[in-house]
Amino acid sequence: MRQSGTWMTIWDDRILEIIRNEGPTPVGKLTERDGVRISQSSVSRRCQKLADHRLLIPIGNGVYDISDIGEAYLDEEYDAENETYLNSGSSRDGPSASGTTQP
Repeated sequence: MRQSGTWMTIWDDRILEIIRNEGPTPVGKLTERDGVRISQSSVSRRCQKLADHRLLIPIGNGVYDISDIGEAYLDEEYDAENETYLNSGSSRDGPSASGTTQP
């Protein structure tokens, strides 16, 4: 299951999925998609918020691309709330899946 942030909305996952599937995409094109039912200004704000949290990369002129972090989030390998990768085998990430800390 994806580990979304409390700052995220349902539209954020859809925006990330579209950009991952289509490549760098302008905000205007995102608002034309059937799965995105919010205004262009709202999409623009969501993209900026995703970029602020490093899930998207602003290319310029309202065009965004997905980052490695955004890819990891969609692949359920990144916790957007805590801004950390979900790697239970790494000691720097704290407790493993079994609840014990790795040496």
